[in-house]
Amino acid sequence: YQRRVHGDRTAGMLAVTLRAFGGVENMVIGHTPVPVPLADDILVRVQATAVNRADIIQRRGHYPPPKGASEILGLELAGVVEAVGSAVDEWRLGDRVMGIVGGGAYAQFALLDRRVAMRVPEALSFNEAAAIPEAFFTAFQALHGIGELERRVAAGPVSVLIHAAASGVGTAAIQLVREAVRRRSGASAQIICIAGSPEKLRFCESLGATHFINRKEGDFLPKVMEFTQNRGCDVILDFVGGPVFEQNLAALAVDGAMSLQGFLGGAVVPGSLNLASILSKRLRIEGSALRTRSLEYKRELTSTFSAYALPAFEQQHLRAVVDRVFPFERVQEAHTYVEQDSNAGKVVMALSSQ
Repeated sequence: YQRRVHGDRTAGMLAVTLRAFGGVENMVIGHTPVPVPLADDILVRVQATAVNRADIIQRRGHYPPPKGASEILGLELAGVVEAVGSAVDEWRLGDRVMGIVGGGAYAQFALLDRRVAMRVPEALSFNEAAAIPEAFFTAFQALHGIGELERRVAAGPVSVLIHAAASGVGTAAIQLVREAVRRRSGASAQIICIAGSPEKLRFCESLGATHFINRKEGDFLPKVMEFTQNRGCDVILDFVGGPVFEQNLAALAVDGAMSLQGFLGGAVVPGSLNLASILSKRLRIEGSALRTRSLEYKRELTSTFSAYALPAFEQQHLRAVVDRVFPFERVQEAHTYVEQDSNAGKVVMALSSQ
């Protein structure tokens, strides 16, 4: 493979290693070998990565990496191409790239498949670029794949309900709904956001949300039905799971779709659940986990997303939402910050000054 002459990598690299599963104190910075790219890989000198809930779950011992992926934490990165595999001809040494990985992003170097890599828009820093892949990919496949957003926007006014709306995925989803409407003359959308504080809801409003529900003020269903004049929502993005599942079913409109992305509130639905509305309203309910998808799926998603969204980032119709940047060495503090639900947008870790 080809590589840049950029220091001595034979001594290894710094990476976040786990002494044991459990709390943040088990994450330490240690030395580990630099990965060697295979034919379709590019080796990236990581400039920034981001903290995802999946990283926290893996740290606790409940989310092992897919077969063949690095055991090192980290699912997304932005950086510079340091080396390329023998089959790589679309990337050059020194190119600025970003993308998703199955693991390994909490390190100075990481491998990225050549067709899952995206070029970093000129206007973006590495810290901003690292905040894009996981959040926007997850929101994009939920809205455009499962939710069929473009078809719904073309058909008339659309209502979208976003749980955990101030999260990385939530803030991406708000913008993607707004962008779909912008591209369709005469289109309109209700973007209903649920978050845990007035400050987070105001932040959602600044991104384009139109209706707001504080999750700490009781059931959300009555307000959703009020906002939609009892019609319900066309699309729901849910990260909470069991405790809100019954309300979600009731909140969906006829022919509505729900993308289930996580179980922040637990995976068990309390009490008894009546499933009749799934049939009577012809509902589509689909779970989605990006990390465990096939390489071909990730390549296709990267291609589709890049064509749709990267020009919008260049033109500043979409933006990376970075709540806070921690130095890589303060990884324990970064995880604690996310676990405390303090962030609105993404929490990034920088491996170098930019």
